[in-house]
Amino acid sequence: MSGHSKWATIKHAKGLADAKRGKLFTKFIKEISIAARMGGGDPNANPRLRAVILKARAANMPKDNIERAIKKGTGEDGATSYEELVYEGYAPGGIAVLVEVLTDNHNRAAADVRNIFNKSGGNLGTSGSVSRMFQRKGTIELDAEKVNEEEVMEVALEAGADDIVNEDGVITVTTSPDAFADVTEAIQNKGFETLSAELGLIPDAYTPVDKETAAKVQKMIDKLEDNDDVQNVYHTAEYPDDFEGVE
Repeated sequence: MSGHSKWATIKHAKGLADAKRGKLFTKFIKEISIAARMGGGDPNANPRLRAVILKARAANMPKDNIERAIKKGTGEDGATSYEELVYEGYAPGGIAVLVEVLTDNHNRAAADVRNIFNKSGGNLGTSGSVSRMFQRKGTIELDAEKVNEEEVMEVALEAGADDIVNEDGVITVTTSPDAFADVTEAIQNKGFETLSAELGLIPDAYTPVDKETAAKVQKMIDKLEDNDDVQNVYHTAEYPDDFEGVE
């Protein structure tokens, strides 16, 4: 999990609490809306919607925003039709990258993602070229200075978590996709403050890179994440311990 923890630490250090939070909420709104449109607006009867709401709560998204997004998806508040797409390819250094997209314009999203890969020294691959390198898992991250690791471990394991790792000041709880909602709810119901909760893709193995390559990879990841159509970006790079991100 070390590569994930290091990446997560960099991501949070770069500012979930500032301008990126607004962009994050926009992504959650789209994800909540499409989940509600596909499975209905009741999270108890819609596992996908329940999981997204838990993610949004973990990032401190206001309840009103969540409710509006559900209504938008169910058609009560005007609905936009989104399409789910997945792009696979490689960043500089041969790092595998998988991009999940939610878009109302397939052609625009495809052109934008391809352009970012090409201009960043990467290249898009065919469907299935890198997805086999990842497994879908739940991860819940907590600030090790704000919670008691033993208490988190007790609650998480009892709720069905697979693993708990404390590294670089971040406690990372890992779950199966089926246990993600139960574990996240158990942690949140105990009042533990979470940095994030995500049901996403984790690489089977990470590829260590030097600082120069890490900077190129991170620059490409930042461009992808800044794109309005992109929901999630996953990669296999393990950054050096002294890498502090891209200015």
